[in-house]
Amino acid sequence: MIRDKSTKDQTKLPKGVIAVASPSFRRERALIKRGIWPVAGCDEAGRGPLAGPVVAAAVVLDPKRIPKGIDDSKRLTPERREELFEEICATASFAVAFAPPSRIDRDNILRASLWALRRAVHALAEMPKHVFVDGRDRLDTACDCEAVIGGDGLVLSIAAASIIAKVSRDRLMRKLAQDCPGYGFESHKGYSVPEHLEALDRLGPSVHHRRFFAPVIAARKKHFPETVEADLFTMPTPAEAEVAAAI
Repeated sequence: MIRDKSTKDQTKLPKGVIAVASPSFRRERALIKRGIWPVAGCDEAGRGPLAGPVVAAAVVLDPKRIPKGIDDSKRLTPERREELFEEICATASFAVAFAPPSRIDRDNILRASLWALRRAVHALAEMPKHVFVDGRDRLDTACDCEAVIGGDGLVLSIAAASIIAKVSRDRLMRKLAQDCPGYGFESHKGYSVPEHLEALDRLGPSVHHRRFFAPVIAARKKHFPETVEADLFTMPTPAEAEVAAAI
């Protein structure tokens, strides 16, 4: 009896482990066959942290020189992300854009992320004919844009963009750690881990913190109460605050 290869491979997995398919170039190749090129993927890193920018990346992979092992950045070790970052930069067209904390404070985290993603797409050397973006929100671009929920685990170009965005942001946060020592940016990259929350309570917010994220507001009330009162007329609407809290 001839056994299906995929079935055979799955039987080798440890009990309780579910096989997760890697992202593919299938959607990009389908567009190429229709004469649609360039095709870009874009993704961002840094929606959840309390400090630092949101970093967006757009990538156009070369169909003839696609690095092996590209995957959702969250599935890769930091060392493997760094390796793939260099390989993608050497073989693909890419662009990176940043939405600083001031933009996040003004627009809310969702709008700031979409703004950065759009800037990354428009910063590519050649404007793509089609863009795949991770998530449920399409971008306001001059080309066709397709939103793919879970796209960093499905579409190879989005996965490549997730790596570029993640590594770019991690490197930046290590530089910010030198500018603002004591917060531990080099280790937690601005996320709300206990170490960061303790430093935030002890030192107060830095210029790199996002003013309207709840733990930062609490630290401002303790260290700079007058700034919280001044922000009463500029704080995000309840709907915007809910979006920020949910991401």
